[in-house]
Amino acid sequence: MTGDAVLATLMAQAEGKGVDLITLRALVEESSQAGARRALGALGLDDERARRDMDELRELLAAWREAKRSVWKAVAGWFARLALAMALVGLAVRFRLSDLVGA
Repeated sequence: MTGDAVLATLMAQAEGKGVDLITLRALVEESSQAGARRALGALGLDDERARRDMDELRELLAAWREAKRSVWKAVAGWFARLALAMALVGLAVRFRLSDLVGA
């Protein structure tokens, strides 16, 4: 059962026992916000700099991903050039063109 389903079941049970649904929803909302604040505090993200820190982390992560993408493109390019160079050397050997180069 998911968290939403459990919450809905608990709310239905409480409503059946005479608890006002509006009060119950307010209680759930307040408790979830308090839990979220505690979780953010445990992560060190409960101050005014947290938003800026998260934005900077996102920028850093985006830059890291772009750098990885660039490295893979460069490596693929070098392997393609190496394969073409080896093919040309193989053709030169096959057709005995080394005499033209001066070797």
